[in-house]
Amino acid sequence: MGLSSEEWEIVLLSLRVSALAIGLTLPFAFALAWLLARVRFPGKVLLDALVHLPLVVPPVVTGWLLLLAFGPNGPIGRPLEAAFGFSVMFRWTGAALASAVMALPLMVRVIRLSLEAVDRRLEVAARTLGAGPWRTFTAITLPLSLPGVLAGVVLGFARSLGEFGATITFVSNIPGETQTLPLAIYAALQVPGADSAVARLAGLSVLLSIMALVASEWLVRRGAAGEVRARHAL
Repeated sequence: MGLSSEEWEIVLLSLRVSALAIGLTLPFAFALAWLLARVRFPGKVLLDALVHLPLVVPPVVTGWLLLLAFGPNGPIGRPLEAAFGFSVMFRWTGAALASAVMALPLMVRVIRLSLEAVDRRLEVAARTLGAGPWRTFTAITLPLSLPGVLAGVVLGFARSLGEFGATITFVSNIPGETQTLPLAIYAALQVPGADSAVARLAGLSVLLSIMALVASEWLVRRGAAGEVRARHAL
């Protein structure tokens, strides 16, 4: 796409931020999806609402809340810096944290739907044949829901690549440190005569998004086909 060396650095930083964001998010997303899909408990509706809150509030609000929590005087930021001398403020790790928070609701939703789509009769049959809970999970539940989990990972990765509002509010727009693709596009829009750079970066963003959507749809269809085969085997 004719990207300059500086633009390639932006792309690589964006990929690194998104990879860390998904790595941080996936365990929590799966655990939350499992709770919401399989467990009944008081306050389930409230937890569901809190998980999906970043989808409906302005991203700037999410970034502001992260700033309050992880800032130098925040309830998380102060002990983190005092104990480890580490801060995510104005660093690429902070951008990954903001992207992780914004990707979490989408990942939980997709993974939850994949868990709910697993035919519980297959699990019951496995338990009847002597499989324990862990064996049933690893042999039946996880393989059947895995395409949906991977679809959630792909969509979460794409969502983190497109994250803007929470990131710029939380860690600012620092070239070489927190300036991901959306922030670079925003910065280029402020520069007269930078239309070609905007077009290149925007085109790459659109291409990555299309690839993620196609991959997600393929994984969902594969998961549905796998469950049909499992039902026929039963």
